[in-house]
Amino acid sequence: MDPDLSLVLGVVIGALSVPSILSAVTDGRAPRASAIMILIGGGLILYGIQNHPGGYQLSDLPGVVVGVIGKYLP
Repeated sequence: MDPDLSLVLGVVIGALSVPSILSAVTDGRAPRASAIMILIGGGLILYGIQNHPGGYQLSDLPGVVVGVIGKYLP
């Protein structure tokens, strides 16, 4: 898997888990599904960082997102 793609997917999955966490906490439930989503997203981010030569800087993230969108979406 492309490290850029895994980084972007991890960030998107992590961002999508935040509303699930908030919903579970306000309803008084355990956020099990959102915890699994955070683990998956974190694993994808870690995979992307470890397999990209030189790693990433925080300022590289917008360029990586645009690059992945341009590469994988027609």
